[in-house]
Amino acid sequence: MKFLDEARVYIRSGDGGAGAVSFRREKFIEFGGPDGGDGGRGGDVWVEAVNGLNTLIDFRYQQHFKGATGTHGMGRNRTGANGASVTLKVPVGTQIFEEDNETLIVDLTEEGQRFRLAVGGNGGFGNAHFKSSTNQAPNWANPGLEGEEKTVWLRLKLIADAGLVGLPNAGKSTFLATCTRARPKIANYPFTTLHPNLGVATVDGREFILADIPGLIEGAHEGTGLGDRFLGHVERTRVLLHLVSAQEESVGKAYKTVKHELEAYGGGLTDKPEIVALSQIDVLDEDELKKKAKELEKACGQKPLLLSAITNVGMLQALRALRDEIVRFGTEEQDEA
Repeated sequence: MKFLDEARVYIRSGDGGAGAVSFRREKFIEFGGPDGGDGGRGGDVWVEAVNGLNTLIDFRYQQHFKGATGTHGMGRNRTGANGASVTLKVPVGTQIFEEDNETLIVDLTEEGQRFRLAVGGNGGFGNAHFKSSTNQAPNWANPGLEGEEKTVWLRLKLIADAGLVGLPNAGKSTFLATCTRARPKIANYPFTTLHPNLGVATVDGREFILADIPGLIEGAHEGTGLGDRFLGHVERTRVLLHLVSAQEESVGKAYKTVKHELEAYGGGLTDKPEIVALSQIDVLDEDELKKKAKELEKACGQKPLLLSAITNVGMLQALRALRDEIVRFGTEEQDEA
């Protein structure tokens, strides 16, 4: 399944059915009077967050969604049936924007959450509706109201507890594959990861979701490399794990490069708790390791974790550090509530 995190779709709710003009004409009934029924309502257009989806790929193949037109009213005071509504099924974490791609309509963050994007038109009144003491034989009826139409943007931001950031080849995919059942592509060249990956990590009996996004390089906020278009997928995380490869010539510069791109992107990423780790330490001897760990500590202002996903060194400590931040964040949310 291909990954797609943004889609543009056209929606239109159904028109209301027209009211009927009809008169009761039966033998032995001298004054039958009007009996035209009302038209049915047009179908609405809904959006619903469902489980089991993690991409918007379905909207690449279908971009038009229309509610059904309401049935016209009929004689004998028969009201037309309402038009069938249509529902867009989207992954949890999808945001809906107006056509300008800036004005937020709704943010679907919970499974089962529904929102009506377009209301179907009301059905028209039949001529029986207009009967009165002064007009006992009206010969007109209302047409149904037109439905709404608009173009909207769907933008997916994956919901995860922790996010992995770093330069390309910092070991993010290897970290994810080691501690979860996710199987991202892993290779010894930059930008092996072309789209975000999710995995469920378990430590001390507690589960949390990890998100791995493609690596950032200098100038990513200006579109260099894969740009920063995937950073939205770590906006909802509670903590970031910043991996810096021990193979970098200057680990301090590597850290600051990614940090600068996070600041340029915004979205509150720099306000999130950050755990810094020196990864791939199995390639260094002890003296070189101490030197690079000290350089990284000076750059980030905290003592970095030392880990190697290949040899499983430091992985448990990293997962526990992530878990502690996630638990602390949840406790703070409860206190605020």
